[in-house]
Amino acid sequence: MTTALRTTTTTTAVALALAAGAAQAQETVTVGFAAGLTGYLAFYDGMVMQGAEMAVDEINAAGGVLDGRYTLALSVKDMRSETPAAVIAARDLVAEGVRALLVPCDVDPAIAAGQIGQQAGIPMIAACASTPTLPGLVGDYLFNLKTADNLQAAVLAEYARAQGYETAYILLSPDTPYTDLLPRYFAQAFESLGGRVAAIDTYAFDQQDFSVEATRIAALDPQPDVIMTAAYEPHFPAFIQQLRNAGVTAPVLGSDGIDSPTTLGIGPAADGVVFSMAGFPVEGGTLAAFYDAYEARYGEDLPFAFSATGYEAVKLLAAAIETAGSIEGAAIRDALDAVVDFPGVTGTTITYAGQNRVALRDVTLVEVRDGEQHFVLQARPAPETTPKP
Repeated sequence: MTTALRTTTTTTAVALALAAGAAQAQETVTVGFAAGLTGYLAFYDGMVMQGAEMAVDEINAAGGVLDGRYTLALSVKDMRSETPAAVIAARDLVAEGVRALLVPCDVDPAIAAGQIGQQAGIPMIAACASTPTLPGLVGDYLFNLKTADNLQAAVLAEYARAQGYETAYILLSPDTPYTDLLPRYFAQAFESLGGRVAAIDTYAFDQQDFSVEATRIAALDPQPDVIMTAAYEPHFPAFIQQLRNAGVTAPVLGSDGIDSPTTLGIGPAADGVVFSMAGFPVEGGTLAAFYDAYEARYGEDLPFAFSATGYEAVKLLAAAIETAGSIEGAAIRDALDAVVDFPGVTGTTITYAGQNRVALRDVTLVEVRDGEQHFVLQARPAPETTPKP
């Protein structure tokens, strides 16, 4: 009798514990994303969203976070690539009760959404926006994840000098921080390594014709050893085609904004362009495996690194929740700020500790040839070469 009672009691206790565990597993931690799913950011933010979806599903399939107490969910609001709409999207997400936010790929809507998250005390990650001053402009709840502009610029400058380039022509647009600051960081790093900036030219962000700039470069005597720009779609395709049509053969360096199908589809005019990005799918590497999974899920055979950093962002948030042992905003923020050598899927480790919430990570350079990306190098620039934001 006593033994039977003890067995029944134990069985009941186990059943209650399992029921409690099941109830806890139903609790959801929602990550919000104020995303430009339409408009000029659709390609970039769309890939971040899909990478984030993959991470959410993978984490949930493995049991969720904090011993299965919570599953993750992703809530996305389309801010139409418009800065005022980013404010509305972020407010809606905060009202939903999200515990973390991803902000858009461009710096102006990222700031707009970020200020809402900052006021609410919600930890945020910019998975795609790379302006290193962004966290300082928003506050202590925002973290940059993508390869920062000054890191990209420094690696590009080190590469340029290693190729023996002595003079550089720089094309920038003062209309956005990305197209303005990244080339200026390159100029600073290039000159610190003994190079000389021969000229700096500007273009407008709504500009479609680059024939004047191309003609101006063609008239330079002597020709620059290298041309550097952070122009991206739709500006870069127009610029590179008109540059080559003007007879300019100087090598061109670009940045991660041209990590897109459009660049690969330009044709011979883009051959030889070297640009920076977050990672390259080396055979057998983590990014190659991620791309295989991405292609199997979405049926797209041209994933780009923006999807990988969206995946990394959610993985980082989940790791921070585990470290903090909490889903409270301040605790997640503090855990993110202490991250050291987190293994990113792009083939680099990620560190936030001591970096003012700007990820310290490797930069990858690739060369465009015959409509494909070819690996050049992966490196972290020397601290003395890297311009201060």
